[in-house]
Amino acid sequence: MKKVKITVLSACCRCDLHRAGEEFIVGEICPPICAELWHRAYPYVFALQNGAELDCGDNKVRSFTVSCPDEGRVKLKGELI
Repeated sequence: MKKVKITVLSACCRCDLHRAGEEFIVGEICPPICAELWHRAYPYVFALQNGAELDCGDNKVRSFTVSCPDEGRVKLKGELI
């Protein structure tokens, strides 16, 4: 299975769960990420692991950024490795 690296770009987490600079490698098992944040990231992770290229304006990319549903307090970047 293809792997996706998730990097925490910024964090102001209410529950103090995440820190900027943290990295997770996603293979077959979910990383230790907050459930709400994982809910936002998972569709992109799944797509990249299965060969998709994501729309980014006029370009196709193999990366994404998502923000926490709690007012964007945590921001993640994911990229195919």
